[in-house]
Amino acid sequence: MALVNERARILANEEVGPNLYLMELAASHIAASIEPGQFVHMKVPSMEAHILRRPFSVYARDAAAGTLEVLYQSVGFGTDHMTRIEPERAEHLSGAELIGPVGRGWQPPANARRALLVGGGVGAAPLFMLCESLISAGVRTDVVLGAQTEAALTCRGRYEALLDEPPRCATDDGSFGREGFCTSLVAEALAEAAEAGEPYDYLAVCGPEPLMKIVAGMAAEAGVPCEVSMEKRMACGVGACLSCVVDTVGGKQRACVDGPVFDARKVVW
Repeated sequence: MALVNERARILANEEVGPNLYLMELAASHIAASIEPGQFVHMKVPSMEAHILRRPFSVYARDAAAGTLEVLYQSVGFGTDHMTRIEPERAEHLSGAELIGPVGRGWQPPANARRALLVGGGVGAAPLFMLCESLISAGVRTDVVLGAQTEAALTCRGRYEALLDEPPRCATDDGSFGREGFCTSLVAEALAEAAEAGEPYDYLAVCGPEPLMKIVAGMAAEAGVPCEVSMEKRMACGVGACLSCVVDTVGGKQRACVDGPVFDARKVVW
């Protein structure tokens, strides 16, 4: 579907974890057409002096209600400003202007029967709609989540409500699940599936780039097709400025329109 520029009303904006916030927006046109893994490019309200929009992955959408949810982390001036936007003042602020849906989303194999999704930190959010889609299609789906602390496992509850088996979790400080990085859980899941004669035929990972590189290597060694969602700084968000390039075996590609989801085998790490 072609991009639309839609004025979105801010319905909610709440802190849900350490420096983590969940914003709900009414954007019926984008909500009706966005696919798992795509994102929106947002002109943040009351930041007119800052002309560049900011890209945000879509965590969840309700097409019938015409709403989107964005999980974001407060890491700089723009996102810090976003944390103070009050929904009841949204009309006064003229809402948030969104361009979307942008980019190439997740593309699991059409014949996939079993999938493993791996989310590190806020990278768990861009995988949630994919998880919903896979389950709806009858694909047996397992999830591995990693974060610094239990409080930062913000998406865990929604995955637990969706999955037959709760996600395997790891935290850096050991406050929930296994202590350490979630990569050991990924290795275990791949090995257990293979030993049971029910190997994964699709793996999707989103999170810090070192995590994605390691998991992509594990998938390649196991012979499992793998996709990664690359996070890059963006200016235009529509493919014109070439500021968000990703090195691939086919040359430089743009994260905004050629991605953000890429075949992990084609990324030059």
